[in-house]
Amino acid sequence: MTPGKLGAALERTIARREAGAVFLDPFVKIHSVGENDNMAIDFIVEILSGLAIRHNCAICSPHHTRKGAADPGNADTGRSAGALKDAFRLCSTLAPMSKDEVDTYGLSPDERATLIRLDSAKVNLVRRSAQARWFRLVSISIGNATDLYPHGDEIQTVESWTPPDTFAQLMTATINAILDRIETGPSDGGRYSPAPNAKERAAWPLVREFCPGLSDKQAKYVITTWLKTGVLIKRPHEDPKDRHKHASLFVGKRPGNARSE
Repeated sequence: MTPGKLGAALERTIARREAGAVFLDPFVKIHSVGENDNMAIDFIVEILSGLAIRHNCAICSPHHTRKGAADPGNADTGRSAGALKDAFRLCSTLAPMSKDEVDTYGLSPDERATLIRLDSAKVNLVRRSAQARWFRLVSISIGNATDLYPHGDEIQTVESWTPPDTFAQLMTATINAILDRIETGPSDGGRYSPAPNAKERAAWPLVREFCPGLSDKQAKYVITTWLKTGVLIKRPHEDPKDRHKHASLFVGKRPGNARSE
């Protein structure tokens, strides 16, 4: 393998413009080697790394993902040989909003088509963020309307978007009221179930009872979050109806308080 003309041309341009950041989009178009060849891809990345070091600039190269379902935050979803991911210092994934996220946030299918998420996938230089950054696709008129072409053209860009807060309706008094009902149980001696697909013993309908503005998906998300944070805990409990032990919910801690048991 030998370097082509593009590397030298890029270097001249970077030096002339004193570029601090260089975007090469997409990666597959800047080389002619086999994209699944680790040695060849590493050869390409070494050229880019050399440019970055010599000219003290950052190089970013957006890349296609492999076929299949989106997997936000997974650096291995990128197409091409693994040498590419291994060489990059920072990797991020860009993915459309999933149907589950639409249900969780209580959005419409039309809104889903405009929303994308950016996740940290590999971080070598800074602490990795566990939170996704959301963006909305918007159209901007470029002002080229004429009498013959009255609507003109638009270009697509993005703006920051903040997901609706599922817990906004859950004030301390509301949370404690829901926890009181969970602690009481659905029947004498019975306990609610942590399973989202439970029927008579499901706990999430209690969330909807006190917060009717939440969807079923959002109510289940509240119970799941409380289990993760220790507000609720699960342990085996013998149900008096069938004399069998089932995974059951107990109150672990309340807002602002230490663990209650």
